[in-house]
Amino acid sequence: MIHTFAVTHQSAIEQDLELERLHSPEIRWYWVDFDCPTSEEAALLDTFFHFHPLAIEDCMQFLQRPKLDHYEDHHFFVLHTINPVTLDSDEVDLFLGRNYIVTYHSKPQSELEDFRGKLLSDPKYLENGPVYASHLLIDKIVDQYFPSVYHLEDSLNELEDSSRGVWSEKVMDRVFEIRSDLLKLRKTIFPMRDLLYRIIYSEKIEGVKQHAAYFQDIHDHLLKLSDMVEANRDLTSDIRDSFISINSYRMNTIMKTLTVITTIFMPLTFIAGIYGMNFRYMPELEWSFGYFVVLFIMFSIGLGMFWWFKVKGWFK
Repeated sequence: MIHTFAVTHQSAIEQDLELERLHSPEIRWYWVDFDCPTSEEAALLDTFFHFHPLAIEDCMQFLQRPKLDHYEDHHFFVLHTINPVTLDSDEVDLFLGRNYIVTYHSKPQSELEDFRGKLLSDPKYLENGPVYASHLLIDKIVDQYFPSVYHLEDSLNELEDSSRGVWSEKVMDRVFEIRSDLLKLRKTIFPMRDLLYRIIYSEKIEGVKQHAAYFQDIHDHLLKLSDMVEANRDLTSDIRDSFISINSYRMNTIMKTLTVITTIFMPLTFIAGIYGMNFRYMPELEWSFGYFVVLFIMFSIGLGMFWWFKVKGWFK
C-alpha cells in the first residue's frame, strides 16, 4: 500500500494523492510511504522515482546495517526500529531529496503513524521542509528505543533486589536472557548512534546545518541509550561473575569438608583393616580388653585430628 502526504505552497495538506500530482507546481514538498508494498508498487522506486539501483537493491534485501549513502540527487538512509516484543530489528528505508521524503518498509511500523500524527499536529512542522521532517521521523524511531531499554533495566534491578545477592540457577537463566536482549538492543542502538553522527557532520545534505541542533538532540538520546545498555551489560557480567565465585566458594567448602572427613577416617580404616585380617596369631585378639583399647585409640585419633583441623581453621 502506498500513502501520500503533500504540503502546498499555501501550507495546506493534501493526502492520498495520485503519484503524478506530486510533481505539480503547487506542491512544496511531499512524503510517500511504501507500507508493505507489493512487487508492482515496489517497482515504482525505479520507474517513477528513478532512485539509484544500489539503494533500491538495499530496500529489497533485509536486514541492512543502519547507514547513509549519498547519490546524485538524493540521499538514502537505512534506519532500524525495534520490535517491542521480540526486540528484533525492523528496517525502515528513507530517501531524502530536495523536496520530498520517501519511506519504504516491509512491515507495519507504528513510528510512521506517530510521525504522520506529528506532522498534522502543528503547522510549524510543515514549514521546515523534508530535512526537518526526516528529523521528526528519526526522532520518533529513537524514542521507541527507550521503553525497551527501561523495561530491561527495571527487570534487572528487580532481580537484583529480590535475590539479595543469592543467585539461584533460575535467576541466572533470567539474567542471561536479559543479557541476550541487551545484545540485541546494542546491535541496533550503536549503529544508529554512528549514523546520526554522520548525518550531523555531513557536508552533502543540504539543510542539515540549519537543523543541526535537532539532529544533535537525537544523537544525545542515542548516547544515553548506549550508556544505559553498556551499564546494564556490565551489571549482568558482575552478577555472572558473582554467581561463578559463589559457586566456586561453595564447591571448595564442600570439597574441604569431604577432605577432612576422609582424612579423619583414613587411620581409623587402617586400624579396622588390620584387625579385620584373618590371621590366626594376633596377640590382641586373645586380650580381654583389646576391643575397648582399640576403640579408645580410634576415638582418640579421630578426636585429635578433628581438634587439629579446627586449630588450623579448616572449619571457618
